[in-house]
Amino acid sequence: MSAADQPAVPRKPVSTGETGTAEGRGHMIRRRALTLLIIVLLIGVPAGYLVISANQSRDSGKDKEKKYSATGLTAGWPSKVQRRLYQVPIPGYSEQVAYYETNNWRTSRLYAQFLTSQKGLDKFLKGIGTSRAALERDKIAISERDQRITGWDFTGPGPWWGLVHKQKNPQPTQDVLVNGSNRKHPMVYVVSRAVP
Repeated sequence: MSAADQPAVPRKPVSTGETGTAEGRGHMIRRRALTLLIIVLLIGVPAGYLVISANQSRDSGKDKEKKYSATGLTAGWPSKVQRRLYQVPIPGYSEQVAYYETNNWRTSRLYAQFLTSQKGLDKFLKGIGTSRAALERDKIAISERDQRITGWDFTGPGPWWGLVHKQKNPQPTQDVLVNGSNRKHPMVYVVSRAVP
């Protein structure tokens, strides 16, 4: 018997009543709601994340702009990277630590100050590759330009001791000034210049 010779089986008409429907109305509503929820999650969540991320990025940029547009010293320690890059090994137990960094296409500078002990001064000088013997009395080794940038004033009581520790590029050059008015705790001022 061929397929053409087989008797046709009558199909049952699909009922549109509430009982016995091929797809109940409640099931259809749940399926559409689930589809809508998936679409919202696939599109809405990433879009919301992008908006939040853009706002955070903008706020972060404003914070950096404030930080780097400020002039003068900032109380606190320069980062370890800055101290290593500019070769400014501030002794760990120093006080009144402050710093300021400037960058341009010709020269980058780290300005730093700290109050330390006589032993700390020796450790700092050894750390930059020099010693107390290189200090010259009444030598104001830090330029007037650098003094204006930081607001440093070296007209107070001394004695003042200074040195310029020159190094070949890419090593930085350090201008160091020490105020010895407090014999136990000298105040150290440093300008370290690095040429990129």
